[in-house]
Amino acid sequence: MFKRIDHIAFTVKDRAKSIHFYEEYFGFKKYFEHDVPFPAVEKIVYLKLGDTVLEMMHLTTGSGSADQGFHFCLESDNFDEDYARLVNAGIPVDTEPHLVEAREPREEGWRRVVFVGPDGELIEFRG
Repeated sequence: MFKRIDHIAFTVKDRAKSIHFYEEYFGFKKYFEHDVPFPAVEKIVYLKLGDTVLEMMHLTTGSGSADQGFHFCLESDNFDEDYARLVNAGIPVDTEPHLVEAREPREEGWRRVVFVGPDGELIEFRG
């Protein structure tokens, strides 16, 4: 079953400015950054405040709108069971399960999947 929200994600146009903004004014700290295989996204940066994580997707120049890519992510304590339950319920899959790079040691071997909610919202889960 799901345990907690793992992160909230949104796109940014100026990575350095956004990192500074959330660190300076809200107390978040950058703890992980990586390149991604998506042509419209240059980097993904993770900021943490306690157990709360923001995932900022830095758009490449001229790509998309600022609300592109918004989603929330849940952490699962039984990935296979939760995946099967949602698929069996007929919830559409946007992105099939695949391994993800660990942001922290506890995430080694984790997978992610993305489903589509009733209004087109993206619901990711990891575990």
